[in-house]
Amino acid sequence: MKLGIFRILALLAWISCRQDNSTDPGKNLELFTAADDRFRYTGRVDFSNPVLPRFWAPGVYIETRFEGSDCQLLINDEEQLSKNHNYIQVMIDGKFYSRIRLSKKRNVIDIARGLDSGAHTLLICKGTESGIGYLEFVGLKCRKLLAPARAPLRKIEFIGNSITCGTGSDILSKPCGEGEWYDQHNTYYAYGPLTARMLKAQWHLTSVTGIGLMQSCCELNYTMPQVYNNVTLRPNSIAWDTEKYHPDVITVSLGQNDGIQDKTVFRKAYVKFVNQLRAAHPASTIFLLTSPMATPELVAWQKEVLNAVRTELSRNGMKKIHTYFFSKRYHNGCGDHPDLTEHQAIAKELQTVISNAMNW
Repeated sequence: MKLGIFRILALLAWISCRQDNSTDPGKNLELFTAADDRFRYTGRVDFSNPVLPRFWAPGVYIETRFEGSDCQLLINDEEQLSKNHNYIQVMIDGKFYSRIRLSKKRNVIDIARGLDSGAHTLLICKGTESGIGYLEFVGLKCRKLLAPARAPLRKIEFIGNSITCGTGSDILSKPCGEGEWYDQHNTYYAYGPLTARMLKAQWHLTSVTGIGLMQSCCELNYTMPQVYNNVTLRPNSIAWDTEKYHPDVITVSLGQNDGIQDKTVFRKAYVKFVNQLRAAHPASTIFLLTSPMATPELVAWQKEVLNAVRTELSRNGMKKIHTYFFSKRYHNGCGDHPDLTEHQAIAKELQTVISNAMNW
């Protein structure tokens, strides 16, 4: 009964804000709401309203299949601060289809037009991070909705900062310095999702621009250990149930925003955070990574500290703990972040080290 009320309210909201007309390609398509079990969600999602699931984290993705030549997406954007607009990336039949900057609170988007009339796979990915606000998935309009293909069995979680978010990587449409600071975000082609797809794995991105292990930058007054257990990746918010996703592999790349700290203090903080991860995910293999964009001085410091962290954890009985140091500095994107080509190279490095360790 409650679910039926939610559906009615959601549909009324859409009808009140938008009228179909005879030229609307979605007029003769059927609406399938977000509560339909033929949608598969991967990532930190708040389902407290099942017909308007809400998500903040970068890289959250929705998969399904549909039949027919046309498809419309209905999606709400928080429009944080009345000006921020999230990006989404759309993949159809396993190929890049479009990268879309949302333009208003309630969006109706023709994400497919003129395809062949058969069945098509669809993946919709949140391309910007939690600091740009949440998205609410309303549903799809298409001729027929089909169950998605089976999800990969392997699971990876990538923990990090702006690099992991894909910040400053995509300068194809807007060069560095133009538009808003998030216009060069591209989460789908960041190293985490790239690595996961190379290894035929699901992915979660637990990452926030500016965040650190002990000390964050960019006016953030919280750190990763403080928000790791939250859906929104912000303090004092909705709790994330870690039982919903136990990764086979966890990679941690933190420290870029902390900078060079007291080694003993930083090591203790890092050990505490890894123990927090191990308590949540007892069977995961954990990789401690240097920062891909770190200067030589910072990389040398990180190597020493990460080796000390691994040694202490191993001495205390922790298994499945590794370090990996990137082969070079990647910093050709905006603000010295890796660009899209460099994210491919980072992912290739990780693919090799993870596949070797996991026998994948």
